Amino acid sequence: MREAPRNLLHQETLAVRWGDMDALGHINNATYFTYFEQCRCSWLAAIKRSGAVSSNQGDGPVLLNASANFQLPLVFPANITVSMYGGTPGRSSFNSYYEIRDADDTDKLYTTGEAKIVWVDQQAGKSMPVPDDIRVLLPTA
Repeated sequence: MREAPRNLLHQETLAVRWGDMDALGHINNATYFTYFEQCRCSWLAAIKRSGAVSSNQGDGPVLLNASANFQLPLVFPANITVSMYGGTPGRSSFNSYYEIRDADDTDKLYTTGEAKIVWVDQQAGKSMPVPDDIRVLLPTA
């Protein structure tokens, strides 16, 4: 199967915290979603859309679903690079894709993930078209 087109939207290097570990000595599975979230919020800030996630006014992204595939165990201490990619948009949504790699050895892939982002008019509580300033960052069909 051919991979869906995607554009790199943002990359961020994060230090894994000791408190991110679980009782088994590796990073808790839920924490990976926090890493995805941090990258997504940093991307929005970088494109001057941080207000989209800091208030219930105006418009902004809402996640419809999210998943992760764990390739290798991640343990403290580590520095990771989280990459966020955007897929071809529909009317009101697009898929986002994530990779978590070792910041010092980018061949080491710890985790991949995916989340469907729906753009929402937050006051009306309804989906709306993906804004043009976001759409131009995404691949065309």
